Amino acid sequence: MKNKRKEEKQTEFGQNISVKNAELWYGDFKALKNVSIEIPERKITAFIGPSGCGKSTFLKCFNRMNNLVEGCRITGEFRIGDVDIYGKTDVNLLRRNVGMVFQKPNPFPMSVYDNVAYGPRTLGIKKHAELDEIVEKSLRGASMWEELKDRLGKSALGLSGGQQQRLCIARALAANPKILLMDEPTSALDPISTGKIEELAEELKKEITIVIVTHNMQQATRIADETAFFLLGELIEYGDTEKVFSAPADKRTENYITGRFG
Repeated sequence: MKNKRKEEKQTEFGQNISVKNAELWYGDFKALKNVSIEIPERKITAFIGPSGCGKSTFLKCFNRMNNLVEGCRITGEFRIGDVDIYGKTDVNLLRRNVGMVFQKPNPFPMSVYDNVAYGPRTLGIKKHAELDEIVEKSLRGASMWEELKDRLGKSALGLSGGQQQRLCIARALAANPKILLMDEPTSALDPISTGKIEELAEELKKEITIVIVTHNMQQATRIADETAFFLLGELIEYGDTEKVFSAPADKRTENYITGRFG
């Protein structure tokens, strides 16, 4: 009984992220250099910076996706709420609480319904009524229920790119995560689909914490509460989005956001 209680306590993930002195190597290449950051709960935090600056690498540390990369080594402290995610944390449990949406939509080659129900089924939920409820709630959460409720049995691969990406968000929501990571989720989408994803993110932050990597600085100014600027593996500046863009404290931030490089 004691062990069970201890395990339950261990798995109480919060919605804020705290990182101290993070460093990451791919083999001999140092991709992150002494990064420390406090990401608030139920806000949208954007990571900006030129290609190869470490922002996506850093994002993937929060659900330990970098574990899958051979030769990757990470030091420092990463906490979600009070949980040390590089301690004795169950990685599957971590990824259930920290969902991820990738740059390119990646729906499974199965029906819309089965895409959303996939995660709950792997968690042992088998009852049709329960799955129906989760699928509807998740699709509503991704603002897709009305447009897909009559197409639940159709292949997800028949959806448009923007719909596929929102379906991937619904699939992530089905696990009821505390945090949603988004790695350039709109870079392959048209402006209308991009707008829908941005509206969705602003709605979702009422319930969950969102961290988004974006190359689109206008996107950061539109939706992010906080913005972090990365350069060559270092966190150069971090703070209120409006302040970072209107009165950057570091000359390198100013040079990047005014288009002098990047």
